[in-house]
Amino acid sequence: MSNPLLEQHQLPPFSRIQASQVEPAIRQLIERNKQAIERLLADNERYTWDNLWQPIEELEDELSQAWSPVAHLNGVCNSDALRKAYNACLPLLSEYGTWMGQHQHLYRAYLQISESPEFTALDAARRKALENVLRDFRLAGVALPPEQKARYAELRKRLSELGSRFSDNVLDATNAWSKQVDKEQLRGLPETALASARQAAERAGLEGYLINLEFPSYYPVLTYCDDAGLREEVYRANCTRASDEGPNAGQWDNSALIEETLALRHELARLLGFANYAELSLATKMADTPAQVREFLEQLAQQSRPQAEDEWHSLQAFARDEYGAADVNAWDVSYYSEKLRQQCYQVSQEELRPYLPITRVLPGLFAIVERLYGISVRETTDFDRYHADVRLFELCQGDEVIARFYLDLYARPHKRGGAWMDTCRARRLQGGELQIPVAYLVCNFTAPVGDTPALLSHNELTTLFHEFGHGLHHMLTGQTVAAVSGINGVAWDAVELPSQFLENWCWQREALELISGHYQSGEPLPATLLDRLLAARSFQAAMMLARQVEFALFDLRLHSELQPDGGGSVQGLLDEVRAAVAVVPTPAYNRFQNSFTHIFAGGYAAGYYSYKWAEVLSADAFSRFEEEGIFNRETGAAFREHILHSGGSRDAMELFVAFRGRPPSLEPLLRHSGITPPAAA
Repeated sequence: MSNPLLEQHQLPPFSRIQASQVEPAIRQLIERNKQAIERLLADNERYTWDNLWQPIEELEDELSQAWSPVAHLNGVCNSDALRKAYNACLPLLSEYGTWMGQHQHLYRAYLQISESPEFTALDAARRKALENVLRDFRLAGVALPPEQKARYAELRKRLSELGSRFSDNVLDATNAWSKQVDKEQLRGLPETALASARQAAERAGLEGYLINLEFPSYYPVLTYCDDAGLREEVYRANCTRASDEGPNAGQWDNSALIEETLALRHELARLLGFANYAELSLATKMADTPAQVREFLEQLAQQSRPQAEDEWHSLQAFARDEYGAADVNAWDVSYYSEKLRQQCYQVSQEELRPYLPITRVLPGLFAIVERLYGISVRETTDFDRYHADVRLFELCQGDEVIARFYLDLYARPHKRGGAWMDTCRARRLQGGELQIPVAYLVCNFTAPVGDTPALLSHNELTTLFHEFGHGLHHMLTGQTVAAVSGINGVAWDAVELPSQFLENWCWQREALELISGHYQSGEPLPATLLDRLLAARSFQAAMMLARQVEFALFDLRLHSELQPDGGGSVQGLLDEVRAAVAVVPTPAYNRFQNSFTHIFAGGYAAGYYSYKWAEVLSADAFSRFEEEGIFNRETGAAFREHILHSGGSRDAMELFVAFRGRPPSLEPLLRHSGITPPAAA
């Protein structure tokens, strides 16, 4: 039987991929690549781009095309067999990456190209790719003595395994909790949430209603459910996932994995000559030092703290005066906040849902990017799909297909929570022909119920725009070198710029006319409702900013200050950060860190601050559109050229300044958030 992972396909043959094929294919491709690279090095004395870089890129791309659908399926259609196969390959890929990164002969070959006359003749993208790979050789320990190289390989392999186990534990803990309830217990929930809970119960063969820890299920409970006891039960189950607390205490506990991960990351950083893991992480980012990042975060905290405290006190007073609440607990915050939002602005997420059907939102999103960038989006139905919900679209420039993307929108069992974009194919030259980019775009929205299309909240709308912004960064690249194509080679703290940038159109009248319309009547979003939505944009913005700073500062200090066996603890450090920047009290049983997959399984270690830094960049980039017109084609063309087209071919700050005409300013972010900084003393 042939193995589809060893064949060349324009798009992944999902229906033919079996778990038993994964490890043999990855082993075979890794071994083939190693042998081919050794031959390339042996067959040449004078190395060039064409006789070294290009054939190695070809080998790497074939391995990527085999692994990409496997990793994707592990996230969206998880099964025991696939998980086992996926985890079996992680150490193989880690060892291969280390073998490449510590290969002295290969390093010297690339160095020879960079020091040859050919280097100056290469275009900027190829020079940047070479500079990046030489940097990465050094960060992979190419200069270490043999014993330390071996230890580096052990550390990388183990850290890869720990990240996967962390993610698996969170998924298992999420799937493990559900609760059968009756309609009275769900009093206060909107009809859309009730219908989903009823549908979930029917699918499970149960009477009544079923709630779980998937976001579309637990979020409405915390936001609308009048039963405070049920809110607390759901809150506790969610914030204690994969920990030593809560309803499944100890069963998938990530505590030991966190400790081991931090210790090994610290050892890895010291091995490479860095004082801590944060310094190592920043070696490939825009920011220079942990102190610089901490100063940025503390500046944000300082400028927003007074307003955040006012917002918190207003919420407490409202809950006390209107509902007789003696305390506002963590599981009450969303509930009373929604009540306060409705009182102040007469607008709720649920009131907006009927006007944001996915059947109107998607065409509207595509119309917006067409206006901005002169591209069109069309759906194709002739493709190999892995689930009935999955759709495939093509991006077109005139009649030419320039990219494709899979869209997987709805939450379901055995699918990782959250939303993300990932690479299926990178834009590159392949045997003289152009390989167009392909992306995976994944969300976890409430699925359609019966004949009613999926109705999005405004929060879900911004999530969709966010992920599509990532997708455009990948798909509208003009680069043909895989290492700097799309998001590849982009500094991690700039990679969120295009995603957060596109969210701005969710708050513009002219754009909302394109993406909204009642799912039954087609009537546009009423002007009064739109006015209230826009007025509510900055509702509790300072509280939300404080929460993001809390996460980012915790991550940074965790990787720059906490020393293995140094007497401190992860929980103790988190408590210390909360005391300094948080305004909403957190229960002692809260184990947020145990499901913080961004930093323990998602690549954001010592980099979670990137979200806020990229928000500064995106708000400032959008301010140019505010000045010149939100659908100004010339401004859109400039953003496409400098940010999207350029990918990782130039430094991120250089690209931003090229687009904006100056370094970034904090003012647009604070203005968009409705935050007024305290007056200087």
